[in-house]
Amino acid sequence: MIQIQDKQILIDGEPRVVMAGELHYFRVARDEWEQRILLLKEAGCNAVASYIPWLWHELPDGTVDVTGATRPERDVAAFIDLCAAHELWFIARPGPFIMAELKNEGLPFRLYTEHPEIVSTGWDGAPAPSRTVDYLAPAYLDECDRWFGAVLPLIAERLQPRGGNVIAVQLDNEIGMLAWVTNSPDLTDHLVADFADWVQGHRAGAVTYPLSPDDIRSPKEEWAGPLRQDLVVFMRDRFRRYVVALRAMAEARGIVDVPFLINIHGTEGGSGEPFPIGISQLVETYAGVPGMISGSDHYMGDMTLNTTTDLYVINAFMDAVHTPDQPTTSLEFEAGSGDYAGGVDNQYDPSTVDLKTRRSLAQGNRVINYYLFAGGINPPLEEPVGDGNDRISFTGERHGTAAPVGPEGQKGMTYAATARTVHAVRLHERWLSRMDEEHDGVQLGLVLDSYATEYHHPDSALMTEVVEDLARHRGAGPRRALVRSMLLGGYRFGAVHLQRDEPSGVVALATGRHLAPEVQQGLVDHLTLGGGLLLLGRLPDRDLEGKACTILAEALGITGAHLTWAKNHYFPSAVASGWAAPWPETRVGWFQALEHERGDAVLREVDGAVCGVDVEVGAGRAILLAAELPSDVDLFGRALRRLGASPGLELAADVPGAFATTSSTADGERLLHLANITGHHNRVRLSLDGQTLGDGDLCLPPRTGAFLALGLDTPIGRVEWANAELVEIGEDRLAFGPPLGERTTVVLRGAPGVRVDGGTHQRDGDVQTLTTPAGVQLALSRA
Repeated sequence: MIQIQDKQILIDGEPRVVMAGELHYFRVARDEWEQRILLLKEAGCNAVASYIPWLWHELPDGTVDVTGATRPERDVAAFIDLCAAHELWFIARPGPFIMAELKNEGLPFRLYTEHPEIVSTGWDGAPAPSRTVDYLAPAYLDECDRWFGAVLPLIAERLQPRGGNVIAVQLDNEIGMLAWVTNSPDLTDHLVADFADWVQGHRAGAVTYPLSPDDIRSPKEEWAGPLRQDLVVFMRDRFRRYVVALRAMAEARGIVDVPFLINIHGTEGGSGEPFPIGISQLVETYAGVPGMISGSDHYMGDMTLNTTTDLYVINAFMDAVHTPDQPTTSLEFEAGSGDYAGGVDNQYDPSTVDLKTRRSLAQGNRVINYYLFAGGINPPLEEPVGDGNDRISFTGERHGTAAPVGPEGQKGMTYAATARTVHAVRLHERWLSRMDEEHDGVQLGLVLDSYATEYHHPDSALMTEVVEDLARHRGAGPRRALVRSMLLGGYRFGAVHLQRDEPSGVVALATGRHLAPEVQQGLVDHLTLGGGLLLLGRLPDRDLEGKACTILAEALGITGAHLTWAKNHYFPSAVASGWAAPWPETRVGWFQALEHERGDAVLREVDGAVCGVDVEVGAGRAILLAAELPSDVDLFGRALRRLGASPGLELAADVPGAFATTSSTADGERLLHLANITGHHNRVRLSLDGQTLGDGDLCLPPRTGAFLALGLDTPIGRVEWANAELVEIGEDRLAFGPPLGERTTVVLRGAPGVRVDGGTHQRDGDVQTLTTPAGVQLALSRA
């Protein structure tokens, strides 16, 4: 039995963390399947995930082979059963779309020739540059139903609640991504007619623009604003209807009592900044829908200051749209060296997988699927198409050259690092599976419509202006300064969905000129009732259609001029005053001159223009910093404290790049999550809830992370503190890894008769402090 509740995944009643690896059976010879599975199991994984490509299983005559009748590598059930024989769960990903570097993203070639009406066209009727289709075209849905009818019954027989090992089924993959990355909405005749009907209902008869196909595909400027916004909202609903249709097909084939998964795309060019575009597109397919779970799909390269910031925002925003029961997961968690082209073009640090995994688990992630865990060989197409390689993938013969396990089954350069990470997670699974991140009194504001930027007609000045403004200011803020400063300062925070939920405490929001009226009014209400608001960016004075909207500006009593940018030989700089000082004169990328009716100026451009204001609104207080500021722990920390939010976890590091947070269970067990993403030995000083942690400084080795006990119940006793990570937990023994300091220190409660191997202990009532000399790792056991 599988249950999703309280942000936990319970399998047969036990909370679990699913550590999976993506292994493509169709790219591995059948007699080598077991060798790959054993490598995955050796690494510590407890699950296998795999796409099941329609393109591979459909034969040129249109028949579908999922039993291995034509090639042994097509026997899907045999692969799932082999995973089960090795006590591994299975996550099935049968498409219809699967991407995975397959041609047509995994769809058979014949669909495009037999059903030309499903082939997408975009702006001005131009052919879509990708192989996307109209998801709700009747012919396409009929073909999907036929594919599901062939593949899903054998998966249904193997569901975990029926005694099998299949614990989840993904519906389609990265829905809407191809249209986003190409700025080419799927404007087929069928979709345009559907959109026209939707607009007439959505706008309750007050349609403000013509709805002919030509007017939608080639909009005039006077209706470009509302059309862009309507198209985004319509597509959210259309994606929902598509997933509803796929789910009905799956349930009709017996896929019940396991969660359905939706894979969210959004990273681009090594950046996670645009990831919430995928949340915006797909939110209605899963958020609040019983039986549905979303998972991230992210590729951001090495763990850097930018990556760390982006990953935190991704996880926080995913959680913000969920119900209290839905956990965060990752269905494609980048693993490997980054050498995707196999030409030694890239090489990630092996520590990257460890640092990213620990960061996500600290924020409550319950599923990690390493993608791609094992490479393979792309088989030839059954029927050549003359496209240069005539294989199922465009990557050539070898696939997955960057993976922890290479195409020929050899351990790659990141296998050992991945295995160490997975084993550390599995050791701590009893706690990680039940823990949620602890938060201070600040929430990062999520405005989904600020990520509704996937479509804009390239010739529309208005559409382009709105999209560029939203993209410049949203999320972590310009230069990621808002979120990065909070993280480096020790703040622990989640996000609040401002278009659905009422915020609490202090809201930290990066904003541009365009902000929805209901969000502006919600922020005013929050302030009126005594809340705090930290705004970084431009003062909003327009709605998402480009029309004037000054609800928030009027409540603040502030008006703003156009932005003044750094350019040529002009280098605008800002200085702080009042509580914001001392702060050195600092160059900024741009600033907005502000006029304020009340409140205090706290930031000025050096020539005197005000660009930062602290103002009371009702019983609350708002601070607007209208400039492209660099990250600054002190400045942003002062602003948040001024608004009433202080970090419960105070952090100071010698080198910027140390991050910390805490998580806890409902019964009070806690973990401290540490990461040093720098190449330096980083000395860190931490206090939690006003109490210094440990003996003082911790020294984090370069590019390492750690789970440190802050109150963990073990078979031997409760570990109240340890400056080293647990590496062994037995009924009569605990062992710790290298200490983050000169010597190991462990504080243990309620453990009479404990023997310390190679160390000493001091007792104070029920509490013992155990120490070892420098260079000696601590182990203890029952006497």
